[in-house]
Amino acid sequence: MPSLAYRGRLAPSPTGWLHLGHARTFWVAHLRARGAGGELRLRNDDLDRDRCRPEFVAAMQEDLRWLGLDWDGPVITQSERRHRYRAALEQLHAAGAIYPCTRSRRDVLEAAGAPHEGGVEDEPLYPPEFRPAPSSPLPPLGDIISVNWRFRVPDGENIVFADAGSGSQSAVAGRDFGDFVVWRRDDTPSYQLATVVDDADFGITEVVRGADLIRSTFRQLLLHRTLGSPAPRHCHVPLLLDDAGRRLAKRHDALALRTLRARGLDPESLLAEFARQLPDLTLCRS
Repeated sequence: MPSLAYRGRLAPSPTGWLHLGHARTFWVAHLRARGAGGELRLRNDDLDRDRCRPEFVAAMQEDLRWLGLDWDGPVITQSERRHRYRAALEQLHAAGAIYPCTRSRRDVLEAAGAPHEGGVEDEPLYPPEFRPAPSSPLPPLGDIISVNWRFRVPDGENIVFADAGSGSQSAVAGRDFGDFVVWRRDDTPSYQLATVVDDADFGITEVVRGADLIRSTFRQLLLHRTLGSPAPRHCHVPLLLDDAGRRLAKRHDALALRTLRARGLDPESLLAEFARQLPDLTLCRS
């Protein structure tokens, strides 16, 4: 890809209707890209074979256009890029950076000293005693993968990054987050690995996303380093909460953009409210 001063991306997952929280984050990403005179790519994160549906793919593009958000180039579809993720997995395997794991999520959650790392959708802290010794022979990946493969984090290393939306961030590997899955036992690449490969392949210079994914950034920085790819800058946007103080999710059908559109919501008024809420995040000044 030709280099640009700025290239951002939108990365919705077609597992439900887009809601107000998605709209606000994508609006920030759009303004930061256009304000910097850069490009914005649209990525269809459709690796969840059980939950992704074609109607959600069409709907998310419709909703983005209704908001007045555009993008450059064809849509990047993750399910069509499996060969690239597998190549990255093989690179990690050759580097001895991963190992097979037969432990279930319940095993990890029930293990002594395995607190939950973050939100409901985050990975629990992987117990060090479940790890194989670094000197253990590494089995081959095989053509079809039927166990989880985990990335071995460098215990005790302090990972830091400057975030344009949430300020300076730091976490200690092995304490604040543990060994994480890069390939699942259903022979599917993880979000962490696929995102890193896509951001590197498409020359993304800044990732704008919700603040609930800050912990994922530490993992992804380690993957970028191990794979030898430059890491993008980051801007994590504060989450939009419901009346009970919970972050919005796709279960909030009443706040889905489809529902609000049907009720006659004016997109200009909505974007004006977003600008009032987040006046400092609309332009890229880095």
